Amino acid sequence: MSGPVAVQALVTGLATGAAYGLIALGFTLVQRLTGVLALAHGDVVIGAVFVAVLAVIGTMPVAAPLGAGSVVALTVVALFAGALLSAGMYLVAVRPFRGDVLGWVVGGLATGLLVRELVGLPFAQQAYALPDPLGSPGSFGLGGGVTVPVRALIVLGLGLAVGVGIERVLALTGAGAVMRAVADDPRAAALLGVPTERVVVIAFLISGALAGFAGLLIAPQAPIGLQDGVLLGLKGMLAALLFRLGSLRLALAGGLVVGAVEGLILASSSLGARWADTIVLAALVLLAALRPRGLLA
Repeated sequence: MSGPVAVQALVTGLATGAAYGLIALGFTLVQRLTGVLALAHGDVVIGAVFVAVLAVIGTMPVAAPLGAGSVVALTVVALFAGALLSAGMYLVAVRPFRGDVLGWVVGGLATGLLVRELVGLPFAQQAYALPDPLGSPGSFGLGGGVTVPVRALIVLGLGLAVGVGIERVLALTGAGAVMRAVADDPRAAALLGVPTERVVVIAFLISGALAGFAGLLIAPQAPIGLQDGVLLGLKGMLAALLFRLGSLRLALAGGLVVGAVEGLILASSSLGARWADTIVLAALVLLAALRPRGLLA
């Protein structure tokens, strides 16, 4: 792999990793408040995107430029759809099984399958080339024969801005302090008058909105189908577990690491695209094997 190709692959991978980081951030936020890994979170990512596409574009989307109004509508609907799907996942698959690992695992898997089936009813094809809300901004030269897609730089900037912004808001505001109190000791927080159930629902709403935004950043890169939510969820989970769900900031960093590694693998002539997903998922299995008693912080 030549130097310019490696730089381009690294930048593109970091851009995708910023979106993975948003998914991982949602995993971390939910796990810290409930002790549960939201196994249907990847399906929320893709479900939110397809609900937005259905509402704004219809059942036969094409990769054509969108007007400003359609871009705004697509973004708003994706955020709301992600938030509602995530909250529904909590009410159906998490809340009834708090403290029952087998229950929330089975409930999460079943909820993900339900989301795929319901959202997929209006869509007949296996995959779609979705329109890009960011348009086609072209490439940018960095000198020395290195060019990177402008879209990658925009996605990287947006992903980091949203991820760091959410992390800072939750770190510095009273709402974040309340969430930390519920995460540390929900019974003590409830005794102090904190509406713990409402706080948990809000956390799922935030997690789902982040998932919808991440989906909008990732989906236009290549033809995508509803089944791809499983893979996106596993990559987000790997990013979150990479640093043991230690903090929201580390979850975002984990996404960048996963994206960078994936980007370099995709650009490698000796490995190629078919190995990228395999190696990333193998890393998740290896992580579980090396930390059988300590996956979480």
